Amino acid sequence: MLDRAKKLTEQLILWRRDIHQHPELGFRETRTAQFVAEVLESLGYDVRRGIGKTGVVGQRGTGRPVVAIRADMDALPVVEESGAAYASRNPGVMHACGHDAHTAMALGAAALLATGSLPGTVRLLFQPAEEMEDEEGFSGAQRLVQDKAMDGVEAVLALHVHGSLPVGQIAVDPGPVSAGVDSFWATISGRGGHGAYPHKGLDPIYIAAHVVLALHGIVSRRVDPLAPAVLSIGAVHGGQANNVIPQAVEIAGTVRYTRPEIQALIREEMERALSIARTLGGDYALRIRRGAPPVVNDGEVAGLVEEVALALLGPGTVRHGERGMGAEDFAVLAALAPGAFFRLGCRIEGDERSIHTPNFDLNEACLPLGAAMLAETALRLLRQRAAGP
Repeated sequence: MLDRAKKLTEQLILWRRDIHQHPELGFRETRTAQFVAEVLESLGYDVRRGIGKTGVVGQRGTGRPVVAIRADMDALPVVEESGAAYASRNPGVMHACGHDAHTAMALGAAALLATGSLPGTVRLLFQPAEEMEDEEGFSGAQRLVQDKAMDGVEAVLALHVHGSLPVGQIAVDPGPVSAGVDSFWATISGRGGHGAYPHKGLDPIYIAAHVVLALHGIVSRRVDPLAPAVLSIGAVHGGQANNVIPQAVEIAGTVRYTRPEIQALIREEMERALSIARTLGGDYALRIRRGAPPVVNDGEVAGLVEEVALALLGPGTVRHGERGMGAEDFAVLAALAPGAFFRLGCRIEGDERSIHTPNFDLNEACLPLGAAMLAETALRLLRQRAAGP
């Protein structure tokens, strides 16, 4: 499989660079979806368009078992500064998270699985909007599920490029490998007035300062130190003029966790922290929106990914413990079928680039490796499940 994938290297690079030059934000991936659908059709796949709004599903084979490979397609609102000859042509939009590579590698996996008979069905899920939610609060994975893209799926795979790992290595673990995330918005209310007479008003900025300190103390003082959790405040807005005490202060942020009981504890403690506003004479309102849950890898599927990596890439190529607190809506799919999410080394030696930054780029030597990993793991899953217990 790896030898066949390496013969596709030039094509994989062309696909990835074309997508990179034409990035599109979540639920706007119309060109990318058209590109993907045309490649899948040329490979002989049955193709459904407009799944999950702007997603594409390609399928080959018949009957059970059904194994899915997921690739995210959306870009980020980032001005590219990578200096690459194939840099974004869409001002203010960039593939700064490697989704262009994910899409190219999934197309590569489709090409590798396009010949010969399959002991079941392989389904390629090209997902929109991993990075964002729509106006109703749904991410691309949730929209795929609503459009029945996961119906009948018995195992699901996904990868993500990892700029800290060298090409030729992967990271995979059973259990939680990324965090769940909730977003929150809070309003601290006081009573506005003149900056010269603070005693005649009720300063919400003063109150908010106490609230922020209390919020930041939740993880360090109230959460078990051995339970991963993060509370980050990303925005504080209050006031317009330097001599006017405002009526209210707005706070927004995220909460990340790997265990549901920690999620519940943090929510409870947030109410307690915000109640300081009432103790000091003001008031508060809190809104929390539940996001993607943690990605929890199935032990058996994650073990098979490791087995395939050792077979294709050789001994010493699998890393453990590379978990992170970033969120990933692949969790929605992995909650419906046993799944594994693994990280693929893409480091540019001597010039490591971090995702979600304007200069992000990757070592394209990783592309055939990712395509081979996805294809071979999917094929072995099909064979295992077709053989039965």
